[in-house]
Amino acid sequence: MERSTRQRTALRAVIDAAGRPLSPQEVLEAAQLEVPALSLATVYRNIKALLDAGEISAVSLPGDSPRYESARHEHHHHFQCTQCMRVFDVHACPGDLSGLAPAGFQVERHELTLYGRCSDCATPKKASGNSKTPNSKTPAGRHAPT
Repeated sequence: MERSTRQRTALRAVIDAAGRPLSPQEVLEAAQLEVPALSLATVYRNIKALLDAGEISAVSLPGDSPRYESARHEHHHHFQCTQCMRVFDVHACPGDLSGLAPAGFQVERHELTLYGRCSDCATPKKASGNSKTPNSKTPAGRHAPT
């Protein structure tokens, strides 16, 4: 068993607290608040260790690099904002989709990804100078899809 390091502890905490799948860059930015000297190479090395230990899981979306979330999640789906590209958890499921499979096929599992604009990107921005731009990102902040 690998030893737990300050870096790995920070990464695990960031991923657990995020409430949504994070890219390695988002993990880095949030974890640097705790470990300022953290590098992207260290993030990737520790992500691999956390994956191997079964503590996190990869979320793969078509045409996108993997993102990472806590492995403690139950079955759920995802929403990707087409403007800021962040990914969010969707904890609803349409249920049994076996009726969509061709005759004679047996569905073993399914993944569903919704695409659109998140609440930050869908809401018109105020003209004030402190409004967030559509591409500004909160590295590990919680964000509920609408």
